[in-house]
Amino acid sequence: MKQKGSNLLERDGTKSVLASLISIFIGLIVGGVIILIVGLGSPELGITGAWDGIRLVFGGLFATGRDAAGALTFGFNPTNMGNMLFRATPLILTGLSVAVAFKTGLFNIGAPGQYLMGTAATLMLALGIPSETVPAGLIWVIAFLGGILAGAVWGCIPGLVKAFLNINEVLACIMTNWIAANLVTWMFDGSDYRNLVENTKSGYIYKTSFNGVQTPKLGLDKLFPNSQVNGGILVAIVIAVLIYILMSKTTLGYELKACGANRHAARYAGIADKRNIVLSMAIAGGLSGAAASLYYLSGNTEFFWSTYQSLPATGFNGIPVALLAASHPIAVVFTGCFMSMLDIVGLQMTNLTAYNEYITDVIIAVIVYLSAFSLVIKMLLSARGKRRAAAAEQAAPAAAPAKDGPDGTDGKGGDGV
Repeated sequence: MKQKGSNLLERDGTKSVLASLISIFIGLIVGGVIILIVGLGSPELGITGAWDGIRLVFGGLFATGRDAAGALTFGFNPTNMGNMLFRATPLILTGLSVAVAFKTGLFNIGAPGQYLMGTAATLMLALGIPSETVPAGLIWVIAFLGGILAGAVWGCIPGLVKAFLNINEVLACIMTNWIAANLVTWMFDGSDYRNLVENTKSGYIYKTSFNGVQTPKLGLDKLFPNSQVNGGILVAIVIAVLIYILMSKTTLGYELKACGANRHAARYAGIADKRNIVLSMAIAGGLSGAAASLYYLSGNTEFFWSTYQSLPATGFNGIPVALLAASHPIAVVFTGCFMSMLDIVGLQMTNLTAYNEYITDVIIAVIVYLSAFSLVIKMLLSARGKRRAAAAEQAAPAAAPAKDGPDGTDGKGGDGV
């Protein structure tokens, strides 16, 4: 039994999980220290406010408010839980986008641009096809697939220049990000999709619910009442499972990872490296486009169409989600939910204490910074395991019993006494 536990700890996957958990734990501890310092230095917070802030960092998802005496109360909060799942949906998919590229040796920093192109295609299809003549469910499917296709096409561009011109994909992705930001602004500027019904929201695009198109709740609204959750989280989980099967159980997945490990060796083995590089970025782009589709097809979210000066943070947040998950598709589901939980914690701190929500951005930044060093943490864990194994090997000969001789004695002669 002990041997099995030892073998489990020596596995590379176990070390990756431990490295990520250590990164998260250190990030939360650092966040708690920052909250304590800020609280002690603020007259309106003090030690009581600092203690409330620390408790919210570790358990804000379960905060239910304050009682009559003003003390924080905790318990199952279905609204927070549902909102966490809703916010996790695009993070899971952008995390998968970055993870797939990582697995194939590429760095998809172009997820924000792919997300924007998926947003534009989804909204134009969801709002442009009349629901009076086409069933709303069919429009939803068309818009979702259109968003995936738009993201995939946009992801192909850095893949093509990488495969055929050997231009670094990071540079190509940065350029396509800003091209997408300006292109989307131009497409929506002056269009009929801008929200002109609510005068204060002229900078926003209509919600898809204006055309009767929205993601069904699938009963989740009853489990998590008063939240934004819908069936999109289930779609994201199914996609994560499909990506895991693709990358781990299929020939195509093996070829994609082989190209990432060594492009030239893969070509020597008969694998079409250029095709697989383009295909990898197309899959990554399609996943980012799917993230945008599920977020805006919810029917309760609005898109600020003037994006030429900014890029969606959701695309960049996929990077720490993938890093913390060690690029494992199933683990991405959990790290996406964790990052979403921190967003909810930030809102809880704003609503229930004098802290602002940006302090959780500091915690996220620390976790992201440490996640980049997860390989170092894995190396430290491996070195510790090797030292323990070496010590065990040295101790083994001394503890081993002497072999019996042919006459049944201990091999030393005499009667063995």
